[in-house]
Amino acid sequence: MAESNPYADRNARVSQPQSADDYTVVLVDDPAPHVRRVTLNRPEKRNALNHALRGQVLHALQTGDADPDVHVMIVRAAGPHFSAGYDLGGGNEGLDYPFYTPGGDGQWPRHVTEGWMGIWDLAKPVIAQVHGYCLAGGSELATGCDVVYMAEDAQMGYPAVRFGVPDMQFHAWLLGMRKGMEMVLTGDSIDGIEAERRGWATRAFPADQLEEKTLEMAQRMASLPPDIVQLNKRAVHRQMEVMGLRAGIRQGVEICTLAIHQKSFEEFITQTGSGKGKLTSALQKRDEKFGDYRTTEKSSD
Repeated sequence: MAESNPYADRNARVSQPQSADDYTVVLVDDPAPHVRRVTLNRPEKRNALNHALRGQVLHALQTGDADPDVHVMIVRAAGPHFSAGYDLGGGNEGLDYPFYTPGGDGQWPRHVTEGWMGIWDLAKPVIAQVHGYCLAGGSELATGCDVVYMAEDAQMGYPAVRFGVPDMQFHAWLLGMRKGMEMVLTGDSIDGIEAERRGWATRAFPADQLEEKTLEMAQRMASLPPDIVQLNKRAVHRQMEVMGLRAGIRQGVEICTLAIHQKSFEEFITQTGSGKGKLTSALQKRDEKFGDYRTTEKSSD
């Protein structure tokens, strides 16, 4: 999604917190020895990723990465959904980007991809604990994590392909070319069971066991020497990078940028106008022919 340059607005509020005292939309706790847990806390917005939430999640993870007492981290979410994606409903008004990304065409996909790949670059393992909807930007956040534990009935998808192109193009890498192709050509989602079978999720658990099982696996990882764990995390990532994953995702932002210049994209953005009512109506119209997301009873928005 194209965005204007936030650094041009001298009155914009800084989204990057200076300390945990500045957190307003994340919760942080230590549920077990050497395990840090970061909870997305905008449940009333289905944890839509506005600049403040992105900035606070990244800050909390970076702080944990620098804490010698933390060996493993978990990212989860409050409410019925992990994240319905980026905030398109005005939640960024008055906020700047949480970190600097050079401007110009493609700034937005480069910015968010840089943020999620920053999780990939942390020394310590980060686990995504996924339930409910994990859509668009939410799926990018989870993809940036090292391990994904998912509820069997959770839904991972990228409905934004129905009017644009993904910012972070992980589908071919982590779901296979054929299934990845189908998902980006339809915007359809898959549940946790299929996500595990395809390789995007590490494991799928019954929803009522997800938190317990995630914490159990985090404790197993935390019991190993952290200096060795850091090297083994990098060992896996380096192999993926040699195969081209990082270069592929980086090149993908250019395709995403082309989308904002297409007629159909401009028409969709025009019809959304401003205000939640118009956006909700446009998204409802987008999805109604498919009978999913906002057109199901499961959706609260």
